[in-house]
Amino acid sequence: MAPTGEPSTWKALGELSSLGVAMVLATIIGLAGGYYADRWLGTSPWLLLIGLVFGIAAGFTILIRSARKAERALDDHD
Repeated sequence: MAPTGEPSTWKALGELSSLGVAMVLATIIGLAGGYYADRWLGTSPWLLLIGLVFGIAAGFTILIRSARKAERALDDHD
């Protein structure tokens, strides 16, 4: 039996459900970029830490933008 509900509500739910994956991937990409930059330049562990911080910041940026987008979609629906 298919769940009933408004399409915009399900769209917002789908958007928010992908946030965990997006946050993890942003963190891993920043960490990997810093790791390889450290190996290339020999500055261990500084670029790794900077890449980690940038990856976490990118993850939270994705979180905030998606939450605002979902909130607007739900407000427009009402």
